[in-house]
Amino acid sequence: MDKGLEGVVAAETILSHTDPANGMVWVRGVALPALVAHHGFEGTVALLWDGFAGQGLSAAGLRDPFGQARIAAYETLSAWLPLAAGRPLFEGVRLALAAQPDSASAAELLAALTVAVPALARQSVGQPPLAPDPALSTASDLLRMLHGRTQVADRVAALDTYFTVMCESGLSASAFTARVVASTGASLAAAVLAAWCAFTGARHGGAPGPTLDMLDAAEAAPDLDAWLEAKLRAGERLMGFGHRVFQGNDPRAEAMRQALQAMGPHAGRLDFAARLETAVAAAIARVKPGRTLPPNVEIMAALLLDAVGIPRAAFTPVFAVGRSAGWLAHAMEQRKTGRMIRPISAYVGPPIG
Repeated sequence: MDKGLEGVVAAETILSHTDPANGMVWVRGVALPALVAHHGFEGTVALLWDGFAGQGLSAAGLRDPFGQARIAAYETLSAWLPLAAGRPLFEGVRLALAAQPDSASAAELLAALTVAVPALARQSVGQPPLAPDPALSTASDLLRMLHGRTQVADRVAALDTYFTVMCESGLSASAFTARVVASTGASLAAAVLAAWCAFTGARHGGAPGPTLDMLDAAEAAPDLDAWLEAKLRAGERLMGFGHRVFQGNDPRAEAMRQALQAMGPHAGRLDFAARLETAVAAAIARVKPGRTLPPNVEIMAALLLDAVGIPRAAFTPVFAVGRSAGWLAHAMEQRKTGRMIRPISAYVGPPIG
């Protein structure tokens, strides 16, 4: 038994495959770079959901249903948004998902998150929500609803890349949670709400915000090498470094790096991030010879979200908009098995009898 279920196969899936040795991720047989170049977020969702939420799905075919679902979600904001006033954004997202009916479809649930997140972010700074534009893509409309104006193309492209590469990540804690809930016969709405609750932890979807905090602290340090060495000797975690699957060759990070580079002067702190990666490698070699601590996808994710103007407190909720497509795919795939997930535990308590 492994207490983290490391290496335990808990499901068969047609959704995605990760090959850490070769630094690649495939979604329904399509390599991740091709998803970014030829499919985009809506096209990737179509791949993931095809056969589960309809047949022959395509990016063009999903654009209108997603847009109309955002309009419907906006019209129901008054039922729950006032309850979220004064609460942290994480709690607001929980309220938004809890307000969705059991009859909600996959498209309606993704749209509900797309509308809820910018509405919550705006409410937190005293601004009213903005109605969606159903003609826009998910990434474009989310940025418009958040910032109050249509965004430049490179920002939209960067967020679309982020959603595309982060929407599916195999049997992560949140995807597994969605499958467990769906396996009981519960609704898709219940599965997505449960997945969100699993997602909020700092070891999972809560990582991008703290990673940017770490970048801030590192950049402010008068002596970066000494700062890093002190943290490593104290056994402190460096957010954005180390990963259970990829060892510095995550294709998602590379896709986001390219999207940031395409933003030119709006790309934020790419140069400092590269310097930090080099400094961490040198520090770990000094403090713990023979060990490595490669950067993970969260550094590029944090830099990208910051560059497109996402407030730090909204990093995880925005992450969930894209990742919800994967949660829903896992929940729908699990439903088709007709099997409830029911593992067993090993008793290690006081002697019995």
